[in-house]
Amino acid sequence: MFTDLPEAELRQHRSDLCEPSDFDSFWADTLTEARSCGDPVVATPVPTPLTAVDVFDVTFPGFAGQPVRAWLRVPRGAAGPLPTVVQYVGYGGGRGHPLENLLWSAAGLAHLQMDTRGQGSGWSRGDTPDVAAAGPQAPGMATRGVEEPRRYYYRRFLTDAVRAVDALGDLPAVDPDRVAVLGHSQGGAAALAAGALTPRVRAVVAHVPFLCDVARAVTLTDSAPYREIRDYLAVHRDAEERVLRTLSYVDGVAFARRATVPARFSVALMDEIVPPSTVYAAYHDYRGDKELTVWRYNGHEAGAIDDDAAALDFLHTALR
Repeated sequence: MFTDLPEAELRQHRSDLCEPSDFDSFWADTLTEARSCGDPVVATPVPTPLTAVDVFDVTFPGFAGQPVRAWLRVPRGAAGPLPTVVQYVGYGGGRGHPLENLLWSAAGLAHLQMDTRGQGSGWSRGDTPDVAAAGPQAPGMATRGVEEPRRYYYRRFLTDAVRAVDALGDLPAVDPDRVAVLGHSQGGAAALAAGALTPRVRAVVAHVPFLCDVARAVTLTDSAPYREIRDYLAVHRDAEERVLRTLSYVDGVAFARRATVPARFSVALMDEIVPPSTVYAAYHDYRGDKELTVWRYNGHEAGAIDDDAAALDFLHTALR
C-alpha cells in the first residue's frame, strides 16, 4: 500500500531541515584530516575464472586514514583510461564476492565497489571493520555515536565514500576525470554526499536514498534502519535534541543543496523502509540538473534492474 503522502502532495513536499551553522566547516575539516593520513592505495589482481573482466582487491585510506576495502572491476582489454562508477552498498551489506555485480564493467565502465565499514553480514559479505569506540547504541549501525557529530558512524562512512573517489587517481585503467557515484538506499545516501563533497564527481545516481529528511523519516516508518533511531530515543528520552542535531550533519537534503552535477533519482511509493516524501525532499532541493523515476507499485526494491538499465543510459551520457 502507499506509505506516505498522496502523490500530488509528494510533488510539492519540501524539507524543513535546519542545517547546523558549521555544516560546511565540519565536512571541510573532516576531509582535510582524512586526506592527511593513511597508507597509499593498493590494488592487487585477483585470480578469477572470468574471461572478460579483470578484478582487483583494493585497499584505500578512508576516515582518519583507516584502511577500507573495495573491488575494482575493469573490462579486460579495454583501451583506458575508462569512465568510472563508484558504487556504495545498501544497509547491512559489504562489497560481496569478486564475481558478483558485473553489470557495470560488462557495460564498459571501470567499477569500484566500496566495502561498508562495520557491515557486510546481513546479505553480502564485508571485509572492513569499524574500529571506533562509540558508546551505547541500539542494535545496528544507525545510532553508533549518534549523540555527538564527530563520533557518529555515518561521519566515518560518508568520509570513506569521498575517499573512495579520491583513490581513483591511483588505480589502473581509471579516468579520474570521468567519475560517477551510484548507490541504492544507504548507497544512495553516500552518492549524494560524495557528489556534494568532491568536485571530481561528474554525475550522481541515488536510488531510493536513505538518510534524507531524517527527522521526518523517523516518525513515518517502523522499519530499520530508521527504527533503530526511534528505538534509541524511546530509551534515551532526553537525547532527542542532541540526536537530531547529529543527524542534520549527515542528512542528504543538506548535501543535495550543495550538489550541482547531473543526478538521477528514483523513488518507490510503496516503500516501507525509506518514506517517499524524504526522497522527494532531497530531489526538490537538489541544485543540479536532475531526473526522477517514480515506481508507484514497488517497495524498497524500487525499479531494481529497470533502475539499473536507466542508470546505464544516464551514465553513458554523463561520462561520455
